[in-house]
Amino acid sequence: MRNSLERTKIILVEPLGPVNLGSVARLCANFGISELRLVAPRCNPQDPEAIRMSVKGKKILEMAKQYPSLLEAVADCNRVVATCGRIDHGDIPLHSVEETIQWFVEPSNHHESAFVFGREDRGLTNEELLLAQKVITIQTTSTYPSLNLSHAVAIVLHEVNRLDQNQLHSHNQSHYVQTAASPKQLNDCLEDAEALLLEVGFLLEHTSSARMAKIKTLLQRAEIRPEEVSLIRGILRQVKWAINQ
Repeated sequence: MRNSLERTKIILVEPLGPVNLGSVARLCANFGISELRLVAPRCNPQDPEAIRMSVKGKKILEMAKQYPSLLEAVADCNRVVATCGRIDHGDIPLHSVEETIQWFVEPSNHHESAFVFGREDRGLTNEELLLAQKVITIQTTSTYPSLNLSHAVAIVLHEVNRLDQNQLHSHNQSHYVQTAASPKQLNDCLEDAEALLLEVGFLLEHTSSARMAKIKTLLQRAEIRPEEVSLIRGILRQVKWAINQ
């Protein structure tokens, strides 16, 4: 069985501090993650402080890929987990670290996976959270719930590694793996759906974003597969064709 972290990417959205960035690169080396992705970083990944803190993760830091948006950073990932420490996350369901990682470490030999961590000062937006199949929150004391970025990464990776080791010693594993649609596949489908639903009057301009967010949450929770996304897009195309005849 392949370790779940071997094909897992760590994605940091707009990282602000070079010390945190270097520390996360070091954690990647600690837990066998070879790919670090940065979305519009607000600090220089080659800052001397970042390099100093990366220690044996220096190569990972040097090779870190940069993307202009989170959607582009997760475009090739079928299994995406985002983190949230905010209380104003709308209707997006939050899951515990343990239950989500149990799902994450299921046999996943052909999955490209990612953990997404938000900005140090304000986390991920609700729109960004909706790109993930699962959103986790780390339980802390209510008097001071905010965690340092690198500490949050360490907690999550430790739990993945721990549960991975348990599964490696288990003899009762399912060999069936469901490949979820990537965030980009789902996003493209929902853009088509929104345009059609606006055209037929089911959606209104001023409420369309909120209603489509609910639909996206539903489909993410169902872990919709690529072939199911293709089916929905085919239905949308046929409906649009019929309307125009």
